[in-house]
Amino acid sequence: MINIMNKNLQTVFTYHEETKHAHHKYARSLGFMDWANQPNPYRAYKGALHVELPITLQNPTPPYHLIFGDEIPSAPLLCQSVSQLMQFSMGISAMKSDGVNEWALRCNASSGNLHPSEAYLILPPIQNIHTHTTISHYAPKNHSLEILNELDSSIWETLPKGSFFVALSSIVYREVWKYGERAFRYVNLDAGHALRSVQISAKTLGWKCRYMSEVCDETLAKLLGFDQKERFSESEIPDMLLLITPDEYLGVVDISKLTPSKFDSIATNIAQEYQNWPLIEEIEKATSSSQGNVYEKNQQVIIKREPSKESKEVILKRRSAQMMDKDNNHISFKNFKTILQSTKESFNGFENLANLVIFVHNVEELKSGLYVFVRAKSQLEDLKSSFREDFLWEEVSEDLYALSYGDFRTTAKSISCGQGIASDGAFSLGMLCPFADEIIEHGAHRYKELYWECGAIGQQLYLEATAVGFQATGIGCYLDDIFHDLLGLKSNKFQSLYHFTIGKGLVDSRVLTKELYRDRT
Repeated sequence: MINIMNKNLQTVFTYHEETKHAHHKYARSLGFMDWANQPNPYRAYKGALHVELPITLQNPTPPYHLIFGDEIPSAPLLCQSVSQLMQFSMGISAMKSDGVNEWALRCNASSGNLHPSEAYLILPPIQNIHTHTTISHYAPKNHSLEILNELDSSIWETLPKGSFFVALSSIVYREVWKYGERAFRYVNLDAGHALRSVQISAKTLGWKCRYMSEVCDETLAKLLGFDQKERFSESEIPDMLLLITPDEYLGVVDISKLTPSKFDSIATNIAQEYQNWPLIEEIEKATSSSQGNVYEKNQQVIIKREPSKESKEVILKRRSAQMMDKDNNHISFKNFKTILQSTKESFNGFENLANLVIFVHNVEELKSGLYVFVRAKSQLEDLKSSFREDFLWEEVSEDLYALSYGDFRTTAKSISCGQGIASDGAFSLGMLCPFADEIIEHGAHRYKELYWECGAIGQQLYLEATAVGFQATGIGCYLDDIFHDLLGLKSNKFQSLYHFTIGKGLVDSRVLTKELYRDRT
C-alpha cells in the first residue's frame, strides 16, 4: 500500500512538472484542432427515461448581495426548485450566433467552452419527477433529467426533510482534445467552477451545500454506475458528492443506504476517434481516492456588499471576456476590495489554501505594482520566508500586502503566454497554493482538490466582477516557473495553479444573442 501511495505521489509531481509551460517549451498537445473529432459537449444516455424540467427563467431570485447571509428562507424541495437549482448552476445561460454558427454558453465557466463537467442528482420521491428515489443525469441541452436508476432507500429518513445529493464528474477527453497533457489541470479547474456554481445556485434557494470529502471515488463511481465500463466508450471519472439540505447539517451520512441496481442505459459516444495520452491515464488513476478524507470545517466569512441586481441576472450575464478595453480599465478600490474579500468563503468547507498574487494595473487609490492577498493567514510567515527578500510586505489593507511598486503590465502579459487580457484589464492575478506538503500529507487526490478550490475562486471572481459591472477571464495558459521566479520561489512548496484577469471587456458586436430554450414552451 505504501509503495502504491508513493508511486501516486510521484505521478502527481511528475505530471505537474511535465505539463508546465515555458518560453522555450509548452506542454505537449496535438498542436492543431482536429475539428472532425471535436467532442460533443453534451452527454446523453440511450435508454434512459427523460423528464423535462420546467424552464425557470421567470422565477424571481433574491438580490445577489443577500444570498451570502442567512436571510434567504429555504425553498421547499419540489420539481420547480430542483429545476431552478440546475438551470442557474449547470444550465445554458445564453445562445450565441455569428450568423452562421451557433453555440451555447453556460452558467458554469469552462476552459475553451468545452465543459468536461457533468452533474447527477440523487433525489427522493418528488412529484412530477418520480415516485421512487432516483439517480439522474442532468442534460443541459434541453434542461431535463435522464433517469438512470430508480430504487427504494431509507437514507432520507436519516437526513433533514428536503435533502438530496448532487454529484459532479468529469469527461477528461473533452479538454484533452484541445489541450493535450495539460488538460487534466483545466478539467479540475472546471470542476471547481461547477462546484461553486451549484453552491451559488443553492444559496439563491436558501439551501446549504456540503462537500462530502469522506466519500471516496470508488464509492461514488459505483453509485453513479461508472464502474460498469461496458456502458461507456470514454472514461468518465467521479469528482465529488454534494449534500444539499435546507439547513446546515454536519451529521454522519450513511451512503451505503443508497444501493442502486444495475444501470441499463448506455452513454452515447462524445467522439469517433480519441487521442492517446498515457500521462493523462496515469494522472487520472493516481489521483483517484481509495478512501475519503474528513477535514476540519472552516469558519465561513460573510462580507458586506452594495445592493445589487437579482442573483439570476448576475449568474446569466457572467461571461469570459475575449479582450479587455485597455483605455477604460480602472476600478474603484472599494469594488476591488469587495471582489477580493468575496473569495474568503471556504468553497470546500475546509481551510482556505490558495492566496492571490495580484498585478495591480489600474485600481483607484492603489499604486500600480505587485501585491498579495492572503486568504490563508496561517501561511503568512511561510509566504514571507519563501518570497524574495527584497519584497516590501507593506500591508495596505486587511490581508492585502504590497510587494513591489511599478508597472507590471508587460510582465503580466509575458507570463500569460503573451495574452493582452492579462495586461489590459484593471488587474490580473495568480492563485498560489501550498503544494508539495499538502499533497504528501493528504495524498495524491489533494492535487484535484487544490484545483477545485482555485476553480471555485475563479467562478466567484466571475460573479463578483459581473455584479459590479466588470468582466473577467480565467487564464489557463501561463508560464508557471517564470511566475514562480518573479516571486523568488525556489522549490515546489508553493505552486501557482490558475491565473485570472478582471477589467472592462470589449463586446464583439458581430455576435448575436438568441432566445434561450426557444424550442421549449
